[in-house]
Amino acid sequence: MISSNKDQTTPLSAQPEDQEEIIIEQTLRPQSLVEYVGQTGVKNNLKIIIQAAKQRKEVLEHLLFYGPPGLGKTTLAFIVAREMGGNIKVTSGPAIERAGDLASLLTNLSEGDILFIDEIHRLNKAVEEVLYPAMEDHVLDIVLGKGPGARSIRMDLPKFTLIGATTRIGLLSSPLRDRFGATFRLEYYTSEELQTIISRSAKILDIKTDKAACALLAVRSRFTPRIANRLLKRARDFAQVRGHGTITETAVTEALKLLDVDNLGLDKNDRRILEALIEKFNGRPVGLSTLAAATSEEEDTITDVHEPFLIRLGLITKTPKGRMATEAAYRHLGVTPPASGEQQKTLL
Repeated sequence: MISSNKDQTTPLSAQPEDQEEIIIEQTLRPQSLVEYVGQTGVKNNLKIIIQAAKQRKEVLEHLLFYGPPGLGKTTLAFIVAREMGGNIKVTSGPAIERAGDLASLLTNLSEGDILFIDEIHRLNKAVEEVLYPAMEDHVLDIVLGKGPGARSIRMDLPKFTLIGATTRIGLLSSPLRDRFGATFRLEYYTSEELQTIISRSAKILDIKTDKAACALLAVRSRFTPRIANRLLKRARDFAQVRGHGTITETAVTEALKLLDVDNLGLDKNDRRILEALIEKFNGRPVGLSTLAAATSEEEDTITDVHEPFLIRLGLITKTPKGRMATEAAYRHLGVTPPASGEQQKTLL
């Protein structure tokens, strides 16, 4: 049995649009490590850890998953819960505002349950202090009253497993990070892995697709399964309204054109960042705050959503003075790149 009280704000590009979309997204999630595509190293390690815990009849060690959004951290947490046969309670760092909120979650756990905290790096310090003894000794220290009359009560907690997920592991405090028994980084997916995911999702959604359409969707999906499934559903809508119900390469091309997704998978927000670097600042290095102001984007959105993909494609680079567009970015936007000597002079 799996329960959820998740309360989290996610980027619009990755957020389900309505209740039906939420149900569809949950349906597309793999239910076991066998069904889970990609992340081979992480899966092999999890299989050993889970099997060893079962053989010893012990509770699984605390686990930490980190990596860019949309790569399957939440999905892995649910799979681990199913493999261990326990309940899972889901929340997020921003949702746990006070130590009392965490105490309420912990005291409602049963033996062998899993507590999944998404965006765990956003826990405040007071909540972290309560979490330390709960993770190490399975006890909860509660302070009753204030001032000289305050007293501390220690409550025993059932043995549980904490699974944390974060997109920014560097913001986790060292004491919290060191209390996890195993830490795994999730990597971006290959085009072949994304094609497998898209084909599987199409079968679940009962959509007819051809191989060329799946390949095109995989290339435009920013190496991310969540985006691949989102583009698949939008291509399905296009094929249903303007096509014959079958997702073909032509239908995918037209659907992506309507979504303003280009041949590299860049959307209009990605291109706006590149245009700002090239046109507004004439190719000079730009600081993060200045770039955020110029593009009307939040700094966290640039660093977490757009920048990793643009850097991976080699379209922007980080220098000691700030972000710069590369020659590949100029060519992608159809702009003549500056001479290499001029760029070097700018850096110096």
